[in-house]
Amino acid sequence: MTSARAVAAVIGDVVGSKSAGDRRALHRALLDALDQVNRAFEPVTPLWVTAGDEYQGCFATLGDAVRATLRIRLALRAVTEVRHGVGWGPVTVLDEEPRVEDGPGWWTARWAIEEVAAAEQRAATRAVRTWYVRAEQAPDGTAPEGVNAALLLRDELLHGVGEESLSVLAGMLAGMSQKEIAADLGVSASAVSQRVRRDGLTAVVRADELLGRLP
Repeated sequence: MTSARAVAAVIGDVVGSKSAGDRRALHRALLDALDQVNRAFEPVTPLWVTAGDEYQGCFATLGDAVRATLRIRLALRAVTEVRHGVGWGPVTVLDEEPRVEDGPGWWTARWAIEEVAAAEQRAATRAVRTWYVRAEQAPDGTAPEGVNAALLLRDELLHGVGEESLSVLAGMLAGMSQKEIAADLGVSASAVSQRVRRDGLTAVVRADELLGRLP
């Protein structure tokens, strides 16, 4: 057993997976999305599928965790929707082969994703896809109230946004220019610019940058 380390634990789940027509294709898409995020963020514990359509992983900072949740969502935009619970707290590795982890970080992440699932059942909060709970005092700037306010607004802003605009957003988050995004999508630069303005995508990108600074 290794000593406990405070991390940002993430639990994710596919929304409505049981109704998927091709579950094997869905599983492959999920694995690809997790692999992309693992390569981009190099989490403390890489994201992996634990059972069915649930997955989990640990990040050194809350900023990386919340940014990763958005990128998983965008990577799966054409296939399915996902929800995430993020928990800050100590995590202990009980065994390496197979890897088994336990601790308050995971307990709070579970609590957080259950909060998301409950919020989705209420009309006023049906857009919620991400929530944060902490088990102990976290670094400055990671108070749940402030972080969840930002996550609420991020999810609400993206609710109902079409796949085309989400593709534009994914390109922006990858550092592509609007001209490059237009060429990649096979549309005009003016069409991309219109989507950016109409759907408030610049605000989402800026919020992502600020959230990424959370310790």
